[in-house]
Amino acid sequence: MAGTQGLSPLVLGLLLCALGPAVSRGGKLLLVPIDGSHWLSLRGFIQHLQQRGHDIVVLAPEASMHITEGAFYTLKRYPVPFRREDLEASFTSLGHNVFEKQSFLQRVVKIYKKIKKDSALLLSACSHLLHNKELMASLAGGGFDALLTDPVLPCGPIVARYLALPVVFFSYALPCSLDSQGTQCPSPPSYVPRALSSNTDRMTFPQRVKNMLIALSESFLCSMVYSPYGPLASEVLRKDVTLQDLMSSASVWLLRSDFVMNYARPVMPNIVFIGGINCAHQKPLSQEFEAYVNASGEHGIVVFSLGSMISEIPEKRAMEIADALGKIPQTVLWRYTGTRPPNLAKNTVLVKWLPQNDLLGHPKTRAFITHSGSHGIYEGICNGVPMVMLPLFGDQMDNAKRMETRGAGVTLNVLEMTSEDLANALKTVINDKSYKENIMRLSSLHKDRPIEPLDLAVFWVEFVMRHKGAPHLRPAAHDLTWYQYHSLDVIGFLLAIVLGVVFIVYKSCAFACSKCFGKKRRAKKSQKSKAH
Repeated sequence: MAGTQGLSPLVLGLLLCALGPAVSRGGKLLLVPIDGSHWLSLRGFIQHLQQRGHDIVVLAPEASMHITEGAFYTLKRYPVPFRREDLEASFTSLGHNVFEKQSFLQRVVKIYKKIKKDSALLLSACSHLLHNKELMASLAGGGFDALLTDPVLPCGPIVARYLALPVVFFSYALPCSLDSQGTQCPSPPSYVPRALSSNTDRMTFPQRVKNMLIALSESFLCSMVYSPYGPLASEVLRKDVTLQDLMSSASVWLLRSDFVMNYARPVMPNIVFIGGINCAHQKPLSQEFEAYVNASGEHGIVVFSLGSMISEIPEKRAMEIADALGKIPQTVLWRYTGTRPPNLAKNTVLVKWLPQNDLLGHPKTRAFITHSGSHGIYEGICNGVPMVMLPLFGDQMDNAKRMETRGAGVTLNVLEMTSEDLANALKTVINDKSYKENIMRLSSLHKDRPIEPLDLAVFWVEFVMRHKGAPHLRPAAHDLTWYQYHSLDVIGFLLAIVLGVVFIVYKSCAFACSKCFGKKRRAKKSQKSKAH
């Protein structure tokens, strides 16, 4: 009896430790997301936050593609001057444009017009949110502890400043090195490849020239999308605000990457890497997909998906892909919502949706055909599946380059590849054991960590909520001018001193020489005059 009584406090203490986080005081979090795949990466994260006892409020426009009502958050919508059909048309046209063969100049002009149109659409949504006085007033009285947002569009940081809330950024990467500027993190172009450069971290001289030119032109290239947000923020907040101010407002940056996939580079103390956060939830396959996998026999399956933004492929290209898939013995599960190719082989199954991560985790999966989006790449790494990569746009080219340089996959140009190219690439990654060994090595490195990415992300959001920010992680570089940051004023001061000392020494020597040699010359002149 005495022994039992002695153990009771220990058991109680262990129970309290185990249940402590679950019964801790829940906070209130405001989420300002970006529609599309960015929102899909946030859903599982905020669901876990809700299970921890937090109240999540999601702020979204009335016209949304993927952001819908959810059981684990409260959805607040605001009116915008466009319809859901306009948004869908924008996403659909992006997919169609990828497969159009055009000259370089035509492609540049078309991309410019599309970016201009889409950025104006998104800016109008942000403007209507910020000028919705009734909604902003209700948010101001909502008692929120922090704001979570994707900074790809800086509307969330403006809302955070308006509500005087600490903000946490949740993103994969930002264009034009805005993440490096926002964190004041050094990013030397000599070994940190710029976005869209397709460079590695070990560049040749021409590649470093290319990288430098991209670095110098980044602010100009992104001005069309991002420059309007500074004046909009200044108008709403009634003080001068720059884009740099908005991007540097984050208490913590949660970046969905790590150094297993990306190249090593400098980081700042408020950057937290949570690469692979989307791999956390793996479920058993449904009967339908389990049947497909079991029917594949000893050859196994290949998973094929080009992401949520590509719904249809031109018929000729789709037929070439279908022909290539018919040349391998594996069963191919192809997520495709377009018209069924007439030459589709018996080993290929078309589905409108597939549980990608769950399928990649199955031991019978032999390869993964992907568009190289960050979600797919990490799911391939987590599950150790070699990849055939068909990058389409944005950061996908860089993602594919990173995997290819690590020997974890093969990259093909989706516009130029032939049926034979795709078939040979699949046979290579399936039959050449080095690809499986390399991806398993990356998977082992990725999983060898003290804490899961999801738990790490939850900790830092709760940390910011508890402490009302993380100012101790903010470097003093944010408060310096550009010439102070580069110590140009110090260099100028020291240079002035050195030049002053050199000038004084020079003048002193000149004066001494003139005195010394001047006397000798006068003495010689006097001797000559006496001789005459």
